[in-house]
Amino acid sequence: MKVGVMASGRGSNFQAILKEKQNGNLPDVEITHLIVNKKESQAIEIAKEYNIPYNVVESSGRTRTVFEKFVLDIFKEKNIEIIVLAGFMRILTANFINIYKHKIINIHPSLLPAFPGPHAHRDAIKFRAEKSGCTVHFVDEGVDSGPIIMQASVYLEEGETENSLSAKILIKEHQIFPKVLQLLCSSNIEISGQNIKISSD
Repeated sequence: MKVGVMASGRGSNFQAILKEKQNGNLPDVEITHLIVNKKESQAIEIAKEYNIPYNVVESSGRTRTVFEKFVLDIFKEKNIEIIVLAGFMRILTANFINIYKHKIINIHPSLLPAFPGPHAHRDAIKFRAEKSGCTVHFVDEGVDSGPIIMQASVYLEEGETENSLSAKILIKEHQIFPKVLQLLCSSNIEISGQNIKISSD
């Protein structure tokens, strides 16, 4: 299936997916295009390294409607079937989400529904959670509230910091995000509310 990626920052999950593809572990995944909304995004250099076509569509100074129209036009032209948010730091509108309903996935650095939002590591440490981790989920109109596809966990240790927790969880992110993408591209997905049923073709 043709996959479009949206990123804002360093693009480490984008790179992890491309490495797995290069290693032959994502046979049903075709990474077709990258869109970044910040011209300084490091994901651009990753796209160049792996010969992935990309566009810079600046979100700054544009309304959400105008920005998303640019993105949708590009993805329509490229026949994108699944969208991966790989560190994309902008909330999508309901219109965009409904056009790609149950076709947009995101990864969040906590064990959702615990600690949604932008400060997951800080919140987990403040709460003195025994475990945290990462969650791959479908994107809906809420914040980190879509149906959960896969999770991976890590234990918090004495003296854990946001940086140390982030580093541990990032390793797990790089493991499960490519797995989920291959699963979605090679399986039948049935979604009922927050429940997901995955079966082979």
